[in-house]
Amino acid sequence: MIESALTGFSGADQPSASVYDTCIRCGLCLPSCPTYLETMTETSGPRGRISLIKAVAESRLDLRSPGFVEQMWECLDCRACEAACPSGVAYGRLVEPARAQIRREESARETPRRRFWRTLLLRRLFARPQPMHALAAALRLAQRTGLLSLSGIAGLGRAAKLAPRISGSFFAAADQRFEVAQPLGLAFLHAGCIMPYAFAEVHRATVRLLLRGGLSVAVPADQGCCGALAAHDGDLEFARELARRNVAAFERSGADVYVVNAAGCGSALKEYAVLLAGDPHWAQRAANFSKRVRDVTEVLDSLDLGVPLRSLDEAVTYQEPCHLVHAQRIAGAPRRLLGRIPGLRLIEMEESAVCCGSAGLYNVLQPAMAERLRARKTAAIVKSGATVVATANPGCAVQVAAGLAQARHPARVRHIVELLDDAFGAAENGAV
Repeated sequence: MIESALTGFSGADQPSASVYDTCIRCGLCLPSCPTYLETMTETSGPRGRISLIKAVAESRLDLRSPGFVEQMWECLDCRACEAACPSGVAYGRLVEPARAQIRREESARETPRRRFWRTLLLRRLFARPQPMHALAAALRLAQRTGLLSLSGIAGLGRAAKLAPRISGSFFAAADQRFEVAQPLGLAFLHAGCIMPYAFAEVHRATVRLLLRGGLSVAVPADQGCCGALAAHDGDLEFARELARRNVAAFERSGADVYVVNAAGCGSALKEYAVLLAGDPHWAQRAANFSKRVRDVTEVLDSLDLGVPLRSLDEAVTYQEPCHLVHAQRIAGAPRRLLGRIPGLRLIEMEESAVCCGSAGLYNVLQPAMAERLRARKTAAIVKSGATVVATANPGCAVQVAAGLAQARHPARVRHIVELLDDAFGAAENGAV
């Protein structure tokens, strides 16, 4: 009997041996991995997944193996293992190319469900402002009229339930310009794909605080989606297309710093140098760009915002977005900013840096594990006794709010810049 040859990695975007061979199999990553904490199974942790990737690369395991495919998609790509790894294994540079390989091999046999989400959401909605604007307007109408409850008829019940509350007025990129006298510099505000419609007030609060700190702000219309969702889904070529658009927009703007108030976007933008490293026309431009990207908490922490005008009598716990604390390694700035607010009592929750289960489209495509992680996070919040959950990423805000609502817990979810904006009374004093 002749056995068929195993299908291994091929073509572009292969996981690199220089990355997976860095793993010394010490296991220090395991306690940081959300899926390992939930399953206590070796293959559901970074060490096990790296072994699977290496086995496929060395033709000891088939790329189409159900166990391999399942584990590549069960991973949240939260990067917690990277922060814990003593050898510096860049795990994100393994799982995303592995997914790209799977995606390419499975394209002809893709399930209708995955094809629907991938094509509709990643390429036609999130990456294009006009369809996204129309969808947001329709969703806002449905939410306010009760029509959203009928979405189950169309088989969209889960997605509709997870959809964020759409803002009353949008803040989309439209070449807005906000000036201060004698500015310290010009900040390019990343609008993103979800934030302008579901978290418009976060953008407005961000602009007010940047102005207060002495930076003028531009919101160029020629920017777009950061590409994080496409990269996480293994569509690296489309992620590169989106990256080139943002690099060019930043260059044309003449801005000094690229400010992001969504942690997942910021992580992706800071890694354009890696994403476009193989493109001779864009590699250096991407490297120059990534050096200028800053999370809003980094920027505000470095600015003199003055003295807050009001006290906020709230018990606040901070939910750390994975791509802020693990991928960008920013943990101190958010806490220092919260510490500037008079009356605010910061309560550290247990496992604040363990993923909440949002992870881009993970809570739609991997609902069972996402719900387990959401329940874990909700329990930690309830135990903290906080009345407000502060975060710095839209996906986390939606996931945590859904968990609190399901638990019928009254704690509210706010972005850090919203709390700061309240303390400085900027909403009353600003014209944004």
